[in-house]
Amino acid sequence: MSSTNRTVVVTGIGATTPLGGDAASTWEGLIAGRSGVKPLEQDWAADQAVRIAAPVAVEPTEVIPRPQARRLDRSAQFALIAAQEAWKDAGFEAKAGEDTTVDPDRLGAVIASGIGGVTTLLDQYDVLEEKGVRRVSPHTVPMLMPNSPSANVGLLVGARAGVHTPVSACASGAEAIGYAIEMIRSGRADVVVAGGTEAAIHPLPIAAFGNMMAMSKNNENPQGASRPYDVARDGFVLGEGAGVIVLESAEHAAKRGARVYAEAVGQGISADAHDIVQPEPEGRGISHALQNLLDRNDLNPAEIVHVNAHATSTPAGDIAELKALRKVFGDDADHMAVSATKSMTGHLLGGAGGVETVATVLALYHRVAPPTINVENLDPEAEANADVVRGEARKLPVEGRIAALNDSFGFGGHNVVLAFRTV
Repeated sequence: MSSTNRTVVVTGIGATTPLGGDAASTWEGLIAGRSGVKPLEQDWAADQAVRIAAPVAVEPTEVIPRPQARRLDRSAQFALIAAQEAWKDAGFEAKAGEDTTVDPDRLGAVIASGIGGVTTLLDQYDVLEEKGVRRVSPHTVPMLMPNSPSANVGLLVGARAGVHTPVSACASGAEAIGYAIEMIRSGRADVVVAGGTEAAIHPLPIAAFGNMMAMSKNNENPQGASRPYDVARDGFVLGEGAGVIVLESAEHAAKRGARVYAEAVGQGISADAHDIVQPEPEGRGISHALQNLLDRNDLNPAEIVHVNAHATSTPAGDIAELKALRKVFGDDADHMAVSATKSMTGHLLGGAGGVETVATVLALYHRVAPPTINVENLDPEAEANADVVRGEARKLPVEGRIAALNDSFGFGGHNVVLAFRTV
């Protein structure tokens, strides 16, 4: 069963995001250019410098039973909802073993989170301080551990080939998908459920990010606050949710007659070795990840017509990424339609790579690139280095095979680039 050159395809997608409770409504919101950013209405927000965020459009307790939800951190709730949708979308009708088209020993799960169960940790500490030892939930540890989303998704689908949790800040979700691709390529698994999740809309993370000057303080204009590539951008907006895909070997998918959204071409990975939070200003680490992608995978730069950029709406990070694209691809970058979907969803941290992979796959499947909203005055450096999709969605070429990239970068200097291609 082992191989080092198996073709990997995407057969299922699922999401719960600030734009919708599933992948279809999220995609509809992205194409329409709708913002999911809102004022924070919780009492604790009144004292915050940042009083906006992008919460999920559909509360998880509307989807999963309340008794089950009480035993899961919010991040795991999101992951389960997205995974359930992706698993069903891929055509599986029950968990592995019960559904005889997939062998549980050949099924993996890789779900990442950049922070994990931070809301559980902080809320249960408050319970300890205010109500005493005996009131702390016995479910606290399995709720707060970072591998909880992945473990619960593994239990959901019956995965026995391996359950993993990459943690690399805002690159976590993309790294999970890259890891899953390699699991299938190497022969460890035939099917892997992969993606990212995050639930960090809580007073401490918001205060901390705000004091770092990393987040937008445009509280008076929530829907216009996340503005990648605009000269007035002043930081990211915190979002929450999850994006999950089902990956399969092409052979396994064909054998069971599965619908295929796209080929998962591969990944490129690097590290900046520059600063714990600041990106390397010239994008050298990102360039290395892009070059690593090209060196390790069968991908022609001329095929790449779309990039779902990391583009968080920070002054330094947005431009470094575009410089790297220009450095590696040269004139080929001129025909790459660059979309910054965080302008609509906010930044989902460890969940970003999962949600943006769903967006990238759907962009190829429907051959249309989502817009980047809120760009009223395009940064000249962005204009010089990339073709940013602004205003409204843009059709991609309708003939021939086309490819797209999904970029994800994180604190610590983590760089992950994923590539997908039409089939």
